[in-house]
Parts: sequence; C-alpha cells; structure tokens
Amino acid sequence: MKKVLRHGYTTGACSAAAAKGSAMMLRDQKSYDEVSITLPTDQSVTFQLHGQTFSESSASCFVIKDAGDDPDVTHGAEIHVSVTRDREACSVISGVTITGGTGIGKVTKPGLAVAPGEFAINPVPRKMITEAVFEVFSRVSGPQPPVPLQVTISIPDGELRATKTLNARLGIIGGLSILGTTGIVRPISAKAWTDTIDAALDVAKACGCETVVFSTGRTSEMAAQNHETRPEEAYVMMGDHVAHAMKSALLRGFDKPVIACQFAKLVKIACGYENTHAAASDMDLKRLQQWAEESGLPSTIVNSIANANTAREVAVASDFDKKLLKTTATMAILETKRHAPGLNPVFQVANYNHRIIFSSDDA
Repeated sequence: MKKVLRHGYTTGACSAAAAKGSAMMLRDQKSYDEVSITLPTDQSVTFQLHGQTFSESSASCFVIKDAGDDPDVTHGAEIHVSVTRDREACSVISGVTITGGTGIGKVTKPGLAVAPGEFAINPVPRKMITEAVFEVFSRVSGPQPPVPLQVTISIPDGELRATKTLNARLGIIGGLSILGTTGIVRPISAKAWTDTIDAALDVAKACGCETVVFSTGRTSEMAAQNHETRPEEAYVMMGDHVAHAMKSALLRGFDKPVIACQFAKLVKIACGYENTHAAASDMDLKRLQQWAEESGLPSTIVNSIANANTAREVAVASDFDKKLLKTTATMAILETKRHAPGLNPVFQVANYNHRIIFSSDDA
C-alpha cells in the first residue's frame, strides 16, 4: 500500500499562528498552549505554541516549523514572534507594523515581491499576520487594535540555515524569508524550487540583465562563470526543471538563454524530458546512438555508445567529440523550443574539469 504523505506548513502560516498567540496573551494577560488560524485556503489549522512570555506591553511565543514529509531547510526551525504595544507611534498603516528580527533576511536587489531595504516577509504572510492580530483585538476594540502594535518575526538560527539556500543569490542577506501563498507545504513538491527559479529571473530582469545563464548544477554553473563575465544576477540554477525554466525565461523576455550543463544532462534534455531528475527521466543511450548514426559519426563513437553504461562513459571515450556534442545539442535545442515555442537557447557543455568545452553558438 502506498504511503500517504503528510503535508506541512509554510513559514508564513507559522508566523501568523505565533503572532495570533502573542496577541492573545497580550490582550488577555495569560498564557495559551495552542492557537487556530484560518489559512488562505479557508482551512482552519491548530498550532502548538512554545516559549510563551507576556507583560502589559508585550508578549511573545514561537511555533516550530513542520514541513511534513517533504522537509526543507526550514523544517524544525523556531519561528518566534513578539507583539508589542507601540504607544509612541504617530501613524501606522492599519494599526500594525511588521518587521524582522534575528535570522530574517533583508532584500537588497529589485525584482522580488518585497522592495529592496525591506525584510523578506512576503505579501501573503504579511496579510495573514495582520488579519490574525486584528481578529484578536476586534473582539475588544472594534476593527483594529486600540493602540498601534509592532509585530517582530525572528528565527534564531535563520542566518545559518539561509547558507543552505539560494537567498544570497537572490539578494536576500542575513537570514531566511517568510514565504507562502496557501499556508501549506505539499510533500514531494517542486514548487519551492520553481518559485526560486521565477524569483531569480525576476531579479535578473529588474537588474537589467540582457540574458540569463541557466545551469543544471553547481559544477556547470562554475564552468559557465569561468567561461565569460556576466553580472551575478544573470546566473540562475534551474536544477532538473528544464521545461519550467524555459517557459519562465521566455515569459520574462529572455528569449536566448544560455544553458550550461554536463553531457549527461544534455542527453536527457535532448530526449525531451521536462524534468531531468533520475526519478523522472531515463538515460536513453539508444536514442543517442541513433542520432550518432544518422549524423554520420565515426563507427568508433557509435560503437562506444552501444557498449556504454553511462553518458559520461561516452563523453570520455569520445574525448568530447565536437560533432557528437553538436548533434546532441541540436536535438536539445529542438526540445527546449518545444517546451517554449519562440525560444532560441544556446547550450554550453562543461567537461569534468570545470571548463566549458563546447558552445552551440560556435558550432
């Protein structure tokens, strides 16, 4: 029987829950062990609260982030929120200000959902937090809190966790982002990665990059960076998500993206896979052999493909034969055009010494 995978909750949902819990403690001057919030999907969810403290002027608690059966870098993180009465504030929009504390990143580049200089707390989480706090105080004071409130979100080890993300590449410095549009993290979902691709493309566009350089991994990206000088924002790690990256690039006007990869990924892209992960695609060397035969490649290369177990074995045995690379890249170009009609990609192939040794532009 197939296991039913357990979903989790976003940092945005956890922040809203902790904000509501803190607001309740501030209002009632007593501790609460749990709190329920309504997600953007209209689903009611209950969160356990930890570290509860309160006084007449402020209250705080934290929620432990649970990413379900698809744990990411934020799984197990403590999402701390404090709510403080701000009696000295002169004018505050909606009666609530939301700011970041320890471990929350600041945006330094344009193109993201939050403007440069602001803490990386996205619009939907901000709305959830504001509504959660308003709900608490509307019971005693009408539509908004009786005095302005400051909500501060922090993640004690957020800066350390952020080193395992692409935040710095996106221009989010000093910690993690507070994210989420539905409040729910779906298990075995590629959405976090594809959202990052989209965000990186938005940053590249806002920074004025003429084109972008996609890579399937860090090794091929390093080779591309060593091959030619481009702005940092132009480099976008697409991983295995070929089709999504191509469509997203074209949508933003990047119609001639560069795709840097090693030979094995080039073969998979040429086979037309939308996702080149091993779980979603096979290495079809028979098709590679057919292309080699139809292109009139030497029999030594055709035979090496027929007897090979891996694409790497083929690449090394042929000494990265330029005609073999050109033949494969031609098929890869056709397939990426199928994913995103109107695209004119350039493929760069990296060898195993971190060097670009082929470009379809030069072939």
